[in-house]
Amino acid sequence: MSDLFTSELTHTQHQNAPLAEQLRPQTLAEVIGQKHLLGEGQPLSVAFAHKRMHSMIFWGPPGVGKTTLARLVAHSFEAQFVALSAVLSGVKEIREVVEQAHIWQNQGRQTILFVDEVHRFNKSQQDAFLPHVESGLLTFIGATTENPSFEVNNALLSRATVYVLEPLNAQELNELIQRASQATGCAVNDDAQKMLVDSADGDARRLLNHFEQAMRLVMSNEHNDGSADNIITAEHLKSSLGATLRRFDLGGEAFYDQISALHKSVRGSNPDAALYWFCRMLDGGADPRYLARRIVRMAWEDIGLADPRAMQICNDAAQTYERLGSPEGELALAQAVIYLSIAAKSNAGYQAYNQARAWVKQDGSRPVPLHLRNAPTQLMKSLDYGKAYRYAHDEPEAYAAGEQYLPDEMPTVNFYQPTERGLEAKIKEKLEYLKGLDEQNRIRKGEK
Repeated sequence: MSDLFTSELTHTQHQNAPLAEQLRPQTLAEVIGQKHLLGEGQPLSVAFAHKRMHSMIFWGPPGVGKTTLARLVAHSFEAQFVALSAVLSGVKEIREVVEQAHIWQNQGRQTILFVDEVHRFNKSQQDAFLPHVESGLLTFIGATTENPSFEVNNALLSRATVYVLEPLNAQELNELIQRASQATGCAVNDDAQKMLVDSADGDARRLLNHFEQAMRLVMSNEHNDGSADNIITAEHLKSSLGATLRRFDLGGEAFYDQISALHKSVRGSNPDAALYWFCRMLDGGADPRYLARRIVRMAWEDIGLADPRAMQICNDAAQTYERLGSPEGELALAQAVIYLSIAAKSNAGYQAYNQARAWVKQDGSRPVPLHLRNAPTQLMKSLDYGKAYRYAHDEPEAYAAGEQYLPDEMPTVNFYQPTERGLEAKIKEKLEYLKGLDEQNRIRKGEK
């Protein structure tokens, strides 16, 4: 148990604290982000302005200000603030808080109990402080990254207002970088600034930690080479955050040259060459199970939805080998190789997957639109989860023309572009037809 406001950090302690702690806002005006809660006329700003203390739960991803807001609440209401971590605390610690709260109550002081990671408390632990929240002895503030509908007792949930905190957007993260630069005297060039924002993914604490790691490297370089640029570059970030490139080399260059030749012969629709390299590898002692795995991969990578039978044939061949073993099972693998070689080719699905993965990796964690969210609890319904969702089966042709399934404000993407070969020709025709229905819907609604 700790009272976060009975002892301030000494100047030396503050300097030695992590940058994220040093820059933690001390007033509401210093908070970056959460304008939907803290902007003029918004719920929390109104509560602060009118001194309306009430139990609340801050729900949001890491590094968005849950703990900071809890501290500011206590400071604003001049209450005794007690912090517990649900990871480290139990019923014993809760009882100690209750005893101390009674003492403070007799002295005319209010007590705010802050429980970090409240979702880690089990039902009995939550029940231990529930009566004291109900009686008004404790004002409860919980912080959680998990949905409180599932992780917090209904009785406690009904007595606390849930505030949903959002990840910081790029503009807010850039503002945080400027604040860190001013506080440390360490500038950030444009490339590094973008890298910091991208790697933070909406998490202020992560951004400041990355900034601090790079800053230490900059300072270390200054000490070593005598320069005094004090500028964080993309190279500093790459060095301080660790290399992401991984080396893959199991040896046997000839082995991997041959599997490459097999794969490219299949892709090139040459069954004779594909069989030759397949048999060369078997003759050289290659494990047929390894070849079976590679054959299945070829089906997904180079044939795809142009001929979905290819995947089934390859899977059946792999299972046949497991049942028969060598040499009988190798015949099934060989015929799978032949089929792949003569099948219609498409890497549209493979390309679509790679493009989508690359997009997600460089993009932030965009929230799921409210109308696409599931709403099994009353709280979630009150937050408009699932509101205005259109059930496709109830729409003409079982298609909700014009419905938006990507995150709000996300640019239009076209990852999957089917070819004119095999079944994909039909898939392409179907997608073009559905796009036509979308266009008709826009015309009916008068949209451009």
